[in-house]
Amino acid sequence: MKKIAFFDTKPYDKRSFDEVNKNFGFEIKYFRARLSNETVELTDGYDAVCAFVNDELDKSVLNHLQEHDIELIALRCAGYNNVDLSHAYERVHVLRVPSYSPYSVAEHASALISSLNRKTHRAYYRTRDGNFSIDGLMGFDLHGKTAGVIGTGKIGQCLISILKGYGMHVLAFDLYPNHEYAKNAGIKYTDLETLYKESDVISLHCPLTPETHYLINNEAINMMKPGVLLINTGRGQLINSLALIKGLKSGRIGGAGLDVYEEEAKFFFEDFSNSAISDDVLARLMTFPNVLITSHQAFFTREAIKSIAETTLQNINDFFNDNVLENEICYQCSSNCIKPGKKRCF
Repeated sequence: MKKIAFFDTKPYDKRSFDEVNKNFGFEIKYFRARLSNETVELTDGYDAVCAFVNDELDKSVLNHLQEHDIELIALRCAGYNNVDLSHAYERVHVLRVPSYSPYSVAEHASALISSLNRKTHRAYYRTRDGNFSIDGLMGFDLHGKTAGVIGTGKIGQCLISILKGYGMHVLAFDLYPNHEYAKNAGIKYTDLETLYKESDVISLHCPLTPETHYLINNEAINMMKPGVLLINTGRGQLINSLALIKGLKSGRIGGAGLDVYEEEAKFFFEDFSNSAISDDVLARLMTFPNVLITSHQAFFTREAIKSIAETTLQNINDFFNDNVLENEICYQCSSNCIKPGKKRCF
């Protein structure tokens, strides 16, 4: 029986994985702590590690995993920017969950757009205090406006369907445009400058890579239409937070819906309600009435959690049974490995 060290465990992780594991029979040890240099010694005696978005998989941690004969890192998420892939190469295999429920993230992005536009988050607190004034809560019709979607993978495509349902015009940008999809969906691919200048709403659904790091910066924001709504359910470092604050203060950014934040690992998924927020940038963002922050919960639906557990445990099962690995990441391929067989590019 293969033993899995499971890090950054929340109660819902244990419930979902225990239920799905009835079909696999792995021995799983759940650790509440995140994987880091301080906790990596806990992996001694295990065959695989299951990690999440804020676990640290840098050179030092990877070296320790190799010393402990860990063969596999099973990411229970789509993103892998927290893994030093070049160092992992020829040391440990890395698998991920490339898709679970794209509807979960797209629907959350849509919720952020609607809440920011119609200011329902502010109205909720007003009425709770007995204040039924609507002054300052005016929004705009999404119908007929232009949405810019950056990244047209499965999540981006789901959001585009929702936005089209609102009656919005959609401009899209992708480093690898899917022209057949665009034709069928009735959308238009364009360059980033045009998307910035013409969009009333911009939503980010691209992976974090060296090319997309700080994609939204001072230069990009200065090109945007005044009052634009900016939504990020992708990765925090797609946006330069200081540039965002500057854009909010100037009014260029009319509202920001953030399910991710570039320094979120220190705070997201944890309870800080009885202590001060030590991150001055995050604390400043939380002071804006037109900023809506959620704690990386876009993926958090029953369907998505079940799918994540199923795919993660299937990945582990396939690896240890020498099956073809559909979801392996390697340094040479930079994403899902394109070569068949367990060893892939090794």
